[in-house]
Amino acid sequence: MLADISPWLLFVISAAIVVIIANKLALYGDVIAVRTNLGGLIVGTIFLAAATSLPELITSISAFRHGVPDLAVGNLFGSNMVNVLLLAIIDLVNYQVPLLRRMAVSHTLTAVLASLLMLMSVIFMLANLGLTIGWVGIDSLILVGMYFGGVWLIQQENQPSKGSAKPKVMPIEDKFPSLGHGIIGFLVASAILILVVPQLVRASTEIAEITGLGSSFIGTSLLSVVTSLPELLAAIAAVRIGAFDLAVGNLFGSSVFNMLSLGVADFFYTDGRLLGSVDPIFALVALLALLLTNMALLANLARIERRFLFIELDSAAIVVVYLAGMYLLFIRGG
Repeated sequence: MLADISPWLLFVISAAIVVIIANKLALYGDVIAVRTNLGGLIVGTIFLAAATSLPELITSISAFRHGVPDLAVGNLFGSNMVNVLLLAIIDLVNYQVPLLRRMAVSHTLTAVLASLLMLMSVIFMLANLGLTIGWVGIDSLILVGMYFGGVWLIQQENQPSKGSAKPKVMPIEDKFPSLGHGIIGFLVASAILILVVPQLVRASTEIAEITGLGSSFIGTSLLSVVTSLPELLAAIAAVRIGAFDLAVGNLFGSSVFNMLSLGVADFFYTDGRLLGSVDPIFALVALLALLLTNMALLANLARIERRFLFIELDSAAIVVVYLAGMYLLFIRGG
């Protein structure tokens, strides 16, 4: 029956389901994080980011089954571009609170880790290393190792120092879901994503063929926006309750997790080394994502107010660079 649906309608339906289920993933991830007494910044940077980024990972793995690795890699790098764009848009809309300048400096460590992982992926793509273990590239294993090393560093950085007061543990309401409820909900939502995401990828592939834009540009633009919508919903929800660190940590942490997904996806790509099989245009996509991430990092570190009327100039610049980057990819045939 799904085969008879037009690709545009299939894309809209499957995208809506992915966004709804991914939002549930974030909620169940929050339950698990609270019940396991994880810290607020760690929740946003690692756990919530992993939950909201799961659609990108499943989408990339599903793209291999359709024979479009470019769609997979374009989705991951494009999502990193969208993450910074979302951060800038939230900052522009919520102009009463300068989000980029207000967020904790500790998030710079997450942003730097995302930048390093993207830079390493560019080096691996351009160097065209032929080193593999089985079918998995050594470069992908290095990305995975750097991710876990960086996460450990972030955790250590946010541990209370000796002699400092222990952070207050907020009481948990009686009606708050149990840990078992959170784990079961998380697993069920993940299973639904695994079933629905292949339809989203199939629709994206057909749209790429119909429009002639190519799977790589569709992955970088259209698909990456859809799979990044859960991050937007989670960030907006966090901003509404004043949890600015949670919002920023989720978006930066999602970019870091996407780079882990790039390394993990190589295990499911059995046709050889993943970073050696994609179009070199993705080095440009990764560099654009790297540029946007560092623009947000600069806005965080430079606490001097840069505002024209009610417009945050840093955020406006990020939006302009994102749009210019997408136009550049379009005219380059990305």
